[in-house]
Amino acid sequence: MSSDGFNTMTYGPLGIIALESCKDLGGRIDSCLKEMREGKNCSIQSTFLISTEEVRFSNGEGKVKIEETVRGKDVYILCDVGNYSCTYEMYGFTNHMGPDEHFQDIKRVVSAIGGKARRVSVIMPLLYEGRQHRRKGRESLDCAMALQELESLGVRDIFTFDVHDPNVQNAVPLMSFQNIYPTYEIVTSFIKNESDICIDKSKMITISPDTGAMDRAIYYAGVLGLDIGLFYKRRDYSEIVRGKNPIVQHEYMGKDVEGMDVLIVDDMIASGESIFDIVLELKKRKAGKIFVAVTFALFTEGIQKFEDFYREGLINRVYSTNLTYIPIQVKEAEWFREVDMAGFIANIINYVNCDKSIASIIQATKNMKQLMTENTK
Repeated sequence: MSSDGFNTMTYGPLGIIALESCKDLGGRIDSCLKEMREGKNCSIQSTFLISTEEVRFSNGEGKVKIEETVRGKDVYILCDVGNYSCTYEMYGFTNHMGPDEHFQDIKRVVSAIGGKARRVSVIMPLLYEGRQHRRKGRESLDCAMALQELESLGVRDIFTFDVHDPNVQNAVPLMSFQNIYPTYEIVTSFIKNESDICIDKSKMITISPDTGAMDRAIYYAGVLGLDIGLFYKRRDYSEIVRGKNPIVQHEYMGKDVEGMDVLIVDDMIASGESIFDIVLELKKRKAGKIFVAVTFALFTEGIQKFEDFYREGLINRVYSTNLTYIPIQVKEAEWFREVDMAGFIANIINYVNCDKSIASIIQATKNMKQLMTENTK
């Protein structure tokens, strides 16, 4: 036990396997862990990262090799299933890895460990197939099946962020499933970067872009002391475009937004079309500055329209975590702010490895209230 009361007796020697999709984030987590453990009686190593090699054959098949012992270790596998920047050569052309291939590599790592580790945990910030979490007809149930696969392979814990529908954890009721929200880190970054914004219910409002994001928006509004507005989508259920029913109109319910600054909160930006529609609707209602805060920024249709909206004064800033791949041109954009989650994840790993409850760090309400109190002074 350290002098500050932290339990330094670890569950096992700590090991982190950062797959190619998470190399950068894994390196920062490793640095944060070494800093956290310096001066304490915890196990300190030159690196907690376990060396691996991800091999791809010319026909697309692959394997993962672990290049050092994992026997008796408490192993954490880091994988970003949304990192499309990872490529390999197949039949003479360059192929970009998709979620299916990243998930297969997680299973390859667990297979390579071969039961020798004392405990295997998977940190998958963007949950694999999280948007295909329930059936709406005769269709696959991918997310639930994936979780059951990991459980059958011996994975003890899953750590993920802002799951599309947390109820999917019911597919693995006997496996530890931690769905974590980065609200505190996003709000902290927002307050730090937007020092000229007055966070007051008379001058600012939180907006939920659809009914699915309502719980998240209510939480943001609650901790920030703001009112809330809701857009709901009227869809054309007679046709399907790109796997979903197209949106006919965004209808608004809530307080008048004229002259109000707006914070739109959601779990992810995919193409961004819903955000663009809502921003235009808000501007029709004479809203002031508009900010967007999401956990995952995918930009599946590119960023040109975001550039245009920023240049025209329609969007002031987009905040998103680095829990999934963000291209360098996005990171460098004036309208974008990256929220670094490396220290937060390192803290979770540190606590769990030392068999300490993580409730105090994932339940951010107390810290949020303290942050708002300090901001109003």
